Amino acid sequence: MKLSEIARRLQCRVVSHEDVDIVRVAGIEEACPGDLTFVSNRKYVKHIKDTRASAIILGEKMPEVSLPSLRSSNPYLAFARALELFYQPQVPEQGIHPAAAVASDAAIGPNASIGPFAVVGAGCRLGANVVLHPHAVIYPGVVLGENVVVHSHAVIRESCVLGNRVIIQNGAVIGGDGFGFAPREDGSYYKIMQAGSVIIEDDVEIGANAAIDRAAVGNTVIGRGSKIDNLVQIGHGSRVGENCVLAAQTGLAGSSRLGRGVRAGGQVGFAGHLEVGDGATFTAQTGVPHDVPAGALMSGYPAVENSTWLRCSAAILKLPDLIRKVRELEKAVAGGRTGGDTRPEKT
Repeated sequence: MKLSEIARRLQCRVVSHEDVDIVRVAGIEEACPGDLTFVSNRKYVKHIKDTRASAIILGEKMPEVSLPSLRSSNPYLAFARALELFYQPQVPEQGIHPAAAVASDAAIGPNASIGPFAVVGAGCRLGANVVLHPHAVIYPGVVLGENVVVHSHAVIRESCVLGNRVIIQNGAVIGGDGFGFAPREDGSYYKIMQAGSVIIEDDVEIGANAAIDRAAVGNTVIGRGSKIDNLVQIGHGSRVGENCVLAAQTGLAGSSRLGRGVRAGGQVGFAGHLEVGDGATFTAQTGVPHDVPAGALMSGYPAVENSTWLRCSAAILKLPDLIRKVRELEKAVAGGRTGGDTRPEKT
């Protein structure tokens, strides 16, 4: 494909003296002749001079380069869209595979693809263009919107509701029982019936082996456009707002409430029954035991403002020297007390 055609489709500005041919998209360090690469982070600018790519996607404010370039106000988004021009994911064959198990009263929308050994329970309603890959399991009473994709070995438990264009990656469990147990007097635990459900709104993606627990009462809700990474745990009765991003191994204890546009790095932990305001951001491994206001940037445990955490981290590195100096001062003071006055005591 000609670079000019890619620019037209991506709505980018071309900076080039030649209309080069592009055959694929590749990372800047792996790119070869015929490849289109990109740089959106300034720390990779140093690799531009050594890349073998035929063209590059850059931000409007990036410096001039000798390579033919496509200029974009959002180069990372342009790169994402360029990938779609050269790679199309495998599309399963439409229809219900003879080896699938589909309940007789399940309502299946047009153009659905249900692979071998997929299971669709009684009373389910599947919208148009739904794709169930082999071994996907849909419990009774589930509702799936249009263009939902459920990958192999994912499980959607009874009565859960998924909106349109939701993607469930391999091994994810939607609507597993919440972690609810009432202690008995003898020290044992009585299982609390998890009678609620899970609602996943439009355009949500759930990563591999993530777990979204059903509530004891009411619903666990994942808001429109949110992206949940692999191995994320959403506790029962929690609510995740629209367009949130939760990275791998993040966990929400039960009844956590995240506002719109919240972002959490890997291994962030939220204690239960807390409120997080819109647009708050949490760096990796932050522990959140309390409510957080909108727009905050938090780090560490217990979570504090990132600027405070950075100062604390810098101070920790100086502790060994500080301890050594304190000990030297203690010795000096102790020596002065015992050896500074040799006069005999008065009688």
